Amino acid sequence: MIQRIQSFWLVLAACCMALCFMTPMAEYHMDMPATGQQAEAQMNLIAKDSPDMLNQIAGGEPLVTFSQRGSGFHTWPLVVLAIAVGALALVCIFLFRNRVLQMRLVAVAFLLNVVYVFLIFFWAVDSYAKTMAQTLGGGDTEVTWFAGSYAAIVSLVFLLLAHRAIKKDEAKVRAADRLR
Repeated sequence: MIQRIQSFWLVLAACCMALCFMTPMAEYHMDMPATGQQAEAQMNLIAKDSPDMLNQIAGGEPLVTFSQRGSGFHTWPLVVLAIAVGALALVCIFLFRNRVLQMRLVAVAFLLNVVYVFLIFFWAVDSYAKTMAQTLGGGDTEVTWFAGSYAAIVSLVFLLLAHRAIKKDEAKVRAADRLR
């Protein structure tokens, strides 16, 4: 039945992965001591243009905006993983008649999501900061995390809850089969 609790958890996991596309993962602020300017940038799953140009001067200091699109930094591995996790979560909703396959696919989605979170926190954010520092010739980069990076962790929790619910359903069916 499609109205089981695991369907709810799977929909929430897919929504969290969609949220990763809609919100930035991180925001960067960097002081450039050579020019006395401050640079800022946002990292998104899909590269967007620089922030609006009305914020070019903040507090009397010139502000340089760094565009992800022109930086040469690509997030396609993250995009592929996010789409795969979201698609697997949605496909698993309709596999309620085959709970064993549903459990396996949720486990695969969970593992892909773990890889996705690992890549965000240990590869993408640091690599983008290095690319920004090399391109602009700046110093230390301050990173502020946004909802795009935390949504993947929340999705992990929802996939885990869905797996537990599917496992409970399978245990109930096996117990009922034993009684027959």
